[in-house]
Amino acid sequence: MSDRKRILSGMRPTGPLHLGHYYGVIANWLKLQEEYDCFFFVADWHALTSEYSNARNIKNYVPGLVQDWVASGLDPEKCVIFQQSSIKEHAELQLLLSMVTPLGWLERNPTYKEQQEQLAAKDINTHGFLGYPVLMAADILMYLPFGVPVGKDQLPHVELMREIARRFNHLYDTELLPEPEALLTEEAKLPGLDGRKMSKSYDNGIALSDSMDDIMPKVRGMLTDKNRLRKSDPGDPSICNLFPYHKLMTDPARLPEIEEGCRNASWGCVDCKKLLLESMERFLTPIQERRSKLDADTIQDIVNAGNDRAREFAQRTMAQVREAMGFDF
Repeated sequence: MSDRKRILSGMRPTGPLHLGHYYGVIANWLKLQEEYDCFFFVADWHALTSEYSNARNIKNYVPGLVQDWVASGLDPEKCVIFQQSSIKEHAELQLLLSMVTPLGWLERNPTYKEQQEQLAAKDINTHGFLGYPVLMAADILMYLPFGVPVGKDQLPHVELMREIARRFNHLYDTELLPEPEALLTEEAKLPGLDGRKMSKSYDNGIALSDSMDDIMPKVRGMLTDKNRLRKSDPGDPSICNLFPYHKLMTDPARLPEIEEGCRNASWGCVDCKKLLLESMERFLTPIQERRSKLDADTIQDIVNAGNDRAREFAQRTMAQVREAMGFDF
């Protein structure tokens, strides 16, 4: 077992990953795998909380998700990549933790209320959706981690997990379950092509697997500074949809030139988009080359190996949980 501090994070398999996923999550994971003992999991049970009527689609998305991860740079030799539903101990720990989690804690969770509003078109008034934070707590606490990388929107879930761990330890007079720290992930401000949040449901993103033939019309149609009706009109990069992409993907040495060209109207939006396409091609080409070499058997081998390592850890944790509860029949 590694002497490095352990962390855990996961992602739901709901479709191809886009640039927002890369800069919002994966770029951070690439740094973390160099510093910590990382467990990264495909959260397929979590996907069921809102996509239970499309369960077959979830199964189809799992290999592609892992393929995108590894093509982006996650190294199975440096981190454990596994599938949540293949480690049945997660379900057992969720059940046991749900027995000690007060219902009021779940009903007061602000994220629960927000998602009810955001997903109003779906029937999510289910036991699984309400208990989502307990499953999340089980996923994380199973591996007794030091911390969990999250965005600000997940902080209520992390605090609830810490409360569940404290309650378990108090009830069973143990110090088994840790209270993992929230490792805040710096948010990458990458809007969708239309200026809204980049989302699969809006179809306003660029997938890591998109070809340049797919990407060109998307970039050419991107929303820019609405005040630039003509090329001769000066623009403002701070309100242009393209500039956040340049800040992340274009050579930093070119940024002052782009910004000045926009403000003094020596650059048109077509010029700006042309450079962005070049930057995207330079960024995506190595990812897609690695992706093309990852066949189905290779991906399954990676997941199987990760499942074996995760299962061994989970079985050891569950033996300790049962012993602490006096439930080790």
